[in-house]
Order: sequence, then C-alpha cells, then structure tokens
Amino acid sequence: MARGEKLDIEFSSFDEGWEADNRKTEQKPVAETLAPQKHRLVFKKEKRRGKPVTLIGEFFLEESDAKALLKRLKKALGSGGTYKEGWMELQGDKAPQIRELLEKEGFGFR
Repeated sequence: MARGEKLDIEFSSFDEGWEADNRKTEQKPVAETLAPQKHRLVFKKEKRRGKPVTLIGEFFLEESDAKALLKRLKKALGSGGTYKEGWMELQGDKAPQIRELLEKEGFGFR
C-alpha cells in the first residue's frame, strides 16, 4: 500500500446480535437531612498509596450543603478532599483540626 491511499474497510452492522446496555444502577435511598447538632460523626484513618487520609462521616446533609462545608474545611486546612456517599475524605492526618472546625459549625462526635 502506498502512502496517501485510502483503506477500503467494511463494517458489519450492530443490529446483528448487539444490544445496548441500558441498565440503570441502583441508587442508595436519600436519607433525611439532620441538623448539625444531631449528627454523631466518626473519624477513620486510612492510608492510600502510602499517604494518610482522614475520613469523617456519616453526614446526613443535602449534597450541596455538604460540598459547601467541605469547601470551607479544605480552605481552612489547606488540603484537598472529596465528598463520597455521605463521607468526607480529607488528605492528611488532621483529625484534631477538623474536629475543632466542625465543633464550631455545631456538629457532634462520638
């Protein structure tokens, strides 16, 4: 085949035994939202790729409220983090600082 020549390729139809996978994933039912004073949060520490991660949860807040709270925490601590399935994951071993900031917000701990 010389340079610049087009390939002549034929494709078979997707109608011959192929189907789309339109299954929907089952979503966790939304729990009722609680006031910060009614939360009883727990700390967990894990190592991910050799680095410490602090998990805080479980939060019973609207997702937008939880993400706003996470944004304030990340800014105050100067670290990264994410919100997944009711749990906040913050980079680093910062449980004492997080506890102090969340107590100012009115959250309770076990």
